[in-house]
Amino acid sequence: MKTLLVLAQHPQLPEAIRVSLNPEQFRVVHRLDLQEAEPMLTHGLLDACIVDVDMTNVQGIWLIEKIRRRVPNCPLVLYTSAKTWEWEEEAYLLGVSHILSKPPRARLLNAILERLWPKPPRHAPTPQFRPAPETPRPLESGSRGTQALEVLRDFSAILTHSLDAEAMLKQFLLLLREIIGVNRAAVFLRHRYPLFGETPSVDESRCLRSACAIGLSPGLLEHFELSFEAGIGGYLFRQGRILRRESEVAQDLDIQKEFELLGVQVAIPILDRETLIGVAAFDGRITGEPLVSSELGLIFHLLEQLGLAIKNIWLHDQLSANHEMMVDILRQLSSACVVISRDLLILNANKTARKYFLPPGSRSGDLEFSDLPQVLGSKVYQVLKTGTGISAFKYHPQEAPETVYHVTIVPFQTQNSALPNAALLMVEDHTQNDHLQKLEIEAANLRLVKTMADRLAHEVGNALVPISTHQQLLSAKYRDPDFRASLEVAMADGVKRVTRLIHQMRYLARDSVGTRETFPLGPLIEEAYQEARRHNPVKSAALEYDSKGSPVMLAGDRAALRHAFAEVMLNALQANPADAKIKVRFSSDTNGLNGTGTDLQIEVEDNGVGFTPDAVRKVSEPFFTTRNVGLGLGMTVTRKIIETHHGNLTVITPAQGHAGVVRITLPVDVPAPAPHKN
Repeated sequence: MKTLLVLAQHPQLPEAIRVSLNPEQFRVVHRLDLQEAEPMLTHGLLDACIVDVDMTNVQGIWLIEKIRRRVPNCPLVLYTSAKTWEWEEEAYLLGVSHILSKPPRARLLNAILERLWPKPPRHAPTPQFRPAPETPRPLESGSRGTQALEVLRDFSAILTHSLDAEAMLKQFLLLLREIIGVNRAAVFLRHRYPLFGETPSVDESRCLRSACAIGLSPGLLEHFELSFEAGIGGYLFRQGRILRRESEVAQDLDIQKEFELLGVQVAIPILDRETLIGVAAFDGRITGEPLVSSELGLIFHLLEQLGLAIKNIWLHDQLSANHEMMVDILRQLSSACVVISRDLLILNANKTARKYFLPPGSRSGDLEFSDLPQVLGSKVYQVLKTGTGISAFKYHPQEAPETVYHVTIVPFQTQNSALPNAALLMVEDHTQNDHLQKLEIEAANLRLVKTMADRLAHEVGNALVPISTHQQLLSAKYRDPDFRASLEVAMADGVKRVTRLIHQMRYLARDSVGTRETFPLGPLIEEAYQEARRHNPVKSAALEYDSKGSPVMLAGDRAALRHAFAEVMLNALQANPADAKIKVRFSSDTNGLNGTGTDLQIEVEDNGVGFTPDAVRKVSEPFFTTRNVGLGLGMTVTRKIIETHHGNLTVITPAQGHAGVVRITLPVDVPAPAPHKN
């Protein structure tokens, strides 16, 4: 039997072709377009292709070229309503066998198809060597080898329906009726494997429903099913062997009732060498004789092969559905998706990919590997040949430099394969996202500049107000000693505040350590404390730290670290202005920030009310402050200096009733201990 694929948008043409041909010789399969027929073309499941096409424009030639790429040697017949000699000539040059006018004419179509597959010539036998005619023998009296070969020859005809379970089962039952004259038969199958998105119920998975029958009423089989729990189906599921109606086991009421309803005498399990997938029920011969054991044994083995074929059909349907689902997903994605095989063939390309990469005026409409930009093609080739994935990257096409593509290449690799079988190229247009991101960064920078300008103007203005006031009174009260003393204090305070702002801006602008030197930590803590007191002169303030033992040495920018510790201590002084007490504790951590070396932990504790949870989260943010004066950059500058020295700053959330603690962790250079003198 020959399989004919008919590509047509309307069902009239395939139906007319189906009526014109002998159904025992030709199987007509209708598909709407080339994409729907892709599985048949890819796997070579057709003998000829008939296409409904308009031969008055180039679209028809493009369709022929696509078919020829997939099945270059398959006979191709065209049906058309109108044609021009230029496109007709082009079609014949592409290998079209015949171009016919619609509607189809049965005699002409049959004659053309017979010429496509000519029958081998028959050679007349030489008279003197003509063998004596053999007497026909009944099936029971023939040799076993010849009989088996004849059965297998007839059984092989069923394989032409290898992707159509219903047609294959019907052909099998008709073959049995022809060989052994069975009166009536029915085949029951379990629920097929679920396709993508299907969730079969428990009841469906435990029952067998009619798939094909001869000699039985369709109305009876429509509402009749076998169960794995009881009756014929339950027995065959548990035992896996042939069940006769007259056997002792079959005296079960459920089994007898099912035999009686079906009007059959024997039930045979259909196995796939693992489990039961169906049941075949047969009556006796049309002559009234029962089927003998040898025939039932042969039918059992043939049904086992049939079970394997049905299982393969279900797996094929499942694979085909999953494939169609994946193709549909790739088609619907807004990103460009291209699947490339290891041989650099384009297996699938969605509409967006063809839009991005097909050159203008392309006739075929199919994307090829050579159409990909050289940069992307080389990356895909690298992934396919090495099996090593690459990080996502951005790509700017030469013809549109402002366009930004985000490119991802994913290798498809099986467990037992050293190299990938294919690769998925995904390209997303991030032009608008990048533009919006740049605008957001610019807006954020403008907001930051605005806030900084506002805070700087406020802080510098506060520093200049006393100086400006004294400057206005300078000519009138310069000789007054009290005025000169007040002027000196105002100028010193203004210079001090502006100098602190300058230092903060300078340290924020640095991304590395300015000058590196080694120095003891004790004197640095004392100097930082005195500097903090100059900015907030609290009379009752006190500093407590353990300076005993061998000195702890640090390496880095001494001035920057002094400023950082001064900012922390200034924050501690401001936590309790009436009676400020600061405690500094040292401890070493041998694991280090990176798990290696030795780090020094310095904890600065005040005697205030501690940090609130909100303050702990925002204390290092620029311009965050809980007071009405100040720029709010002290802890931000401190964190920047500490991190520049490869350290870490942590603000500890205090327990209820405890003071606030700021922990600074820095890598430390510990000098070797001096040798003991005897």
